Amino acid sequence: MFTPPVRYTPDVETIALDEQDTIKRLNSAFDIILERTAEDYGHAVRSVHAKSHGILRGEMLIDGDLPPELAQGLFAKPGTHPVYLRMSTNAGDILPDTISLPRGLAIKVLDVEGERLPGAQGTTQDFIMVNGKVFQAKTADKFLGNLKLLARTTDRIEGVKKVASATLRGVRHAIEAVGLEPPAALNSLGGAPQAEPLGETYYSTTPFRYGAYIAKFSIAPVAPAMTALTGSEIDVDGRDNAIREDVQAEMRGIDAEWEFRVQLCRDLEKQPVEDPTVAWDEQDAPFVKVATIRAAAQDSWDPALVQAVNEEMRFGIWTGLAAHQPLGNINRARNEAYRHSADFRARVNGCPYHEPAATDA
Repeated sequence: MFTPPVRYTPDVETIALDEQDTIKRLNSAFDIILERTAEDYGHAVRSVHAKSHGILRGEMLIDGDLPPELAQGLFAKPGTHPVYLRMSTNAGDILPDTISLPRGLAIKVLDVEGERLPGAQGTTQDFIMVNGKVFQAKTADKFLGNLKLLARTTDRIEGVKKVASATLRGVRHAIEAVGLEPPAALNSLGGAPQAEPLGETYYSTTPFRYGAYIAKFSIAPVAPAMTALTGSEIDVDGRDNAIREDVQAEMRGIDAEWEFRVQLCRDLEKQPVEDPTVAWDEQDAPFVKVATIRAAAQDSWDPALVQAVNEEMRFGIWTGLAAHQPLGNINRARNEAYRHSADFRARVNGCPYHEPAATDA
């Protein structure tokens, strides 16, 4: 029997006095990345997760008969929504795939009804996840320190990054060989496994409102052709876009299916809101399925879809319902900083982003 879920109240968050100053400095660090890559590429790209490996069109089917604590927000009633999915890696520059980094999966759910978060345009709900259970920094100030390091090396010393990535992958294998869990920072610096994106489970890492409650999110592959890829690694073999090429080949024959899962907070001490470096123990707070996402076999690098999603849309955790308000210092910092990044991209490329509706899908 599990402890009842914690009810959301505003006092579950603790707002630091210097938070707004940190956010301004985050914007400045992002500007270094954005301006440098735009100058080098002649085209503005995202300040994080710049390189996309696949764009998919699909649908989310929300479960019926969910218990009251799970029938919240977007998931309050059964239904089917069009979705877009974007697979990526987390660097702000477009690196060859020989440099191995954590995978990302962004989901945009269309035609979502309900009260919107402040500044959230359209009728969409975004979820942004990575293939790791924790965020790389405890606070926005610590995140700023990491970002400054990335800014100094963005679109620079590619050869050194390749050598460092190979070395760090060796370190990770050595740590795993003795039964230990590699630190999250090792992956973010280039030591991540060359994981097959379609076989990975992805996590929000940070908490959100879940209607009356608090939760983290996850999406896990369940189609047999996808779970067969879980744990396997892509042989990049000198191919700069190996991940994109392999995903494209795989998705021509896979009807993809994932479970969308929710992990309700049941103890604020064990499952803290303000420290995303702490994994919520699934023995105390299990992930529970609330929806299914399906994407039929398709061209995952269709030029028209890449243009529509990769270039003309933004993904942000503050795009969505008030019922799924992002919580915690890291999430509050990501609001203005990520919108700042998207505004730069739209301005430089002369391509304002927009939130799609079902008629666009």
